[in-house]
Amino acid sequence: MKKIVVTGGLGFIGSNLINLLIKKNFFVINVDKVSYSSNFYNHKEYKNSKKYKFIKCDIKDKKFKNIIFKYKPTCIFNLAAETHVDRSIDNPKNFIQSNIVGVYNLLEYFKEYSDKFKSKLIHISTDEVYGDILKGRTTEKYPYYPSSPYAASKAASDHLVSAYVRTYKIPAIITNCSNNYGPKQHPEKLIPKLIYNIINNKPLPIYGKGINSREWIYVKDHCEALFKVFKKGKIGQFYNIGSNKNLNNIQVCKSLLKISKKLINLGNKVKINFVMDRPGHDIRYALNSNKIRKELNWKPKISFAKGIKLTFNWYNDNKKYYKTLSKKDILKRLGKK
Repeated sequence: MKKIVVTGGLGFIGSNLINLLIKKNFFVINVDKVSYSSNFYNHKEYKNSKKYKFIKCDIKDKKFKNIIFKYKPTCIFNLAAETHVDRSIDNPKNFIQSNIVGVYNLLEYFKEYSDKFKSKLIHISTDEVYGDILKGRTTEKYPYYPSSPYAASKAASDHLVSAYVRTYKIPAIITNCSNNYGPKQHPEKLIPKLIYNIINNKPLPIYGKGINSREWIYVKDHCEALFKVFKKGKIGQFYNIGSNKNLNNIQVCKSLLKISKKLINLGNKVKINFVMDRPGHDIRYALNSNKIRKELNWKPKISFAKGIKLTFNWYNDNKKYYKTLSKKDILKRLGKK
């Protein structure tokens, strides 16, 4: 059975990706340093599988090198990253350490490993590296212009991976995905936070005027795209992964309210509450994903209307998920500096 390493596998996208890989009959080694956003609830459906192993480890540690040489994976999916923009405004240092220094160490270990064994590295990044896109959609050739410390740290990691491909000939591919939503996402992010507040009869905080637009993709569609990149992607290439479906924050919030009214009794405090915007808040992200659609024959399958209903139902059916988290991490406002 072929082995795959997923870093950051206790997180949102990583845990969903692991579920897909196990179903496709790979043995998955989940390497996670166990930070605030890691959650053991996320691996409960496969934690006892004979095709799964969890190892606590930071990708900066030499232990990570020992792991990949021991298990000899055919692929490493790197999802180990600090991801929340608001936290990066309050404390950029953690983002520099995880997203830049961590990736540097991973590349050094992978460079040595890939010299001896056939393997691939898939580095998962974000559309935020392109910055504010007021018109049109960004192709893979669009220049990077990050706005937040988070986006800048991811941009730096992308450049490092690309440089190692060119200089050291490592077999790596970079993906840039739009905003994900779905089961197992930490409620510091917009959609699970709104769902938490709807379920718990709390106001629904929306930054600024709610006009900020994002391209939304259901997490399982993203994972299917990552698997396509692993199987058919070309070494050294960048692939945008998006749904071509943009919604602003007001539209997302109203969609959730419409769905939740049909499923639960809403409390009298469940109302949109506009709050102070965060510094440097980009107005719009939008990807052109024609490359992966044409070259790898991938396209998203789940509409936003279907995906948001699946997402609400998951959180409503898994209220224990919220109880595994610190209330401070759910409710405290960050990124006001």
